[in-house]
Amino acid sequence: MSWSWKIGRIAGIPIYVHWTFVILIAWLVAAGASAGGGLPAGLRQGGFVLALFGCVVLHELGHALMARRFGVPTADITLLPIGGVARLQRLPEKPGQELMVALAGPAVNVVIVAVLWLVGVRFPAGDESAEVLHAGFWSKILLVNVFLAAFNMLPAFPMDGGRVLRALLAMKLPYAKATRAAATVGQMMAIAFGLFGLSSGAPLLLFIALFVWIGAEAEALQVAERAALKGVLVRDAMLTDFQSLRDDDTLGQAVGVLLSGTQQDFPVEGNEADDEPRVLTRANLMAGLAARGPDGSVGEFASASAPAVEADGPLVAAVNALRERGASCAPVVRDGRVVGLLTLENVAELLMVREALGKVGDGSVAPVAEERVY
Repeated sequence: MSWSWKIGRIAGIPIYVHWTFVILIAWLVAAGASAGGGLPAGLRQGGFVLALFGCVVLHELGHALMARRFGVPTADITLLPIGGVARLQRLPEKPGQELMVALAGPAVNVVIVAVLWLVGVRFPAGDESAEVLHAGFWSKILLVNVFLAAFNMLPAFPMDGGRVLRALLAMKLPYAKATRAAATVGQMMAIAFGLFGLSSGAPLLLFIALFVWIGAEAEALQVAERAALKGVLVRDAMLTDFQSLRDDDTLGQAVGVLLSGTQQDFPVEGNEADDEPRVLTRANLMAGLAARGPDGSVGEFASASAPAVEADGPLVAAVNALRERGASCAPVVRDGRVVGLLTLENVAELLMVREALGKVGDGSVAPVAEERVY
């Protein structure tokens, strides 16, 4: 994730913190200090939040280490102000495995609660917000872990409970249908959260409702796309009628090619030293024109923004690689030679054609090398 700093590695998994998390800690320390308790009160408040996010890291490690048992590696864990993100590089192969991975995170919070309870930590005496706020450090940690376990088990994407529900449904239904059913349940919960938030004047519930609705819809669409593209190869979606540029062409010549057709990104030939085929994207062309004018060199602004993909490789994996790199296109190669151009726009058109022809697959989805957020 961009704008994140690596702070360490646990069990071989890199741990990152997003810069906004640092701002949150600084703000909480300043708010606590200005509330009347001085710097010590601010530091205690900041320390509590750090301990809270330590519990979040343990939660995410629960997912990651359980996934590792099933041969699924985790790219990294990133701390955000709204929680943690463990990026699994692919789906577990079986619904039962996904069920275990999804349950592992909340199970960690349950273990933390059990350990604190066994050593004598109890919940805050009262249920008023002021009493909870001024409760002891460990009492608040106990309460927070109960909340983390309960909230994450709500049957709504992108929480763990949504994945638990999807895994249970996928034991009887095709994966895409199970995902859509679980997403629908999540969106119904989002509506309930939103209505309750409006009636009670609780803006946090409105935020949660929006978060759940968007997460559920994104998950359903992503899985539906993968189901529709199951078994489709890169060559089925690539552009074969495309223009190439040479390394020593000018940007002015590139503009001429751009304006003469609908192609926006161009493979660049002519530099044998490159390990990967390069592409001049429209964005890089505009940047080059601004910096060097029409006499600038194409080679100076071409880049390997996305790795070349094999023509006979699976389309789903290639699309994931494009999105991971934030690239709009990738050169398609066969035997080391560029034979086509894969663009997200062309993939979207292929999806529309397949939907119109009724070729949307059987709803099953094979695991692919992609990132999963838990």
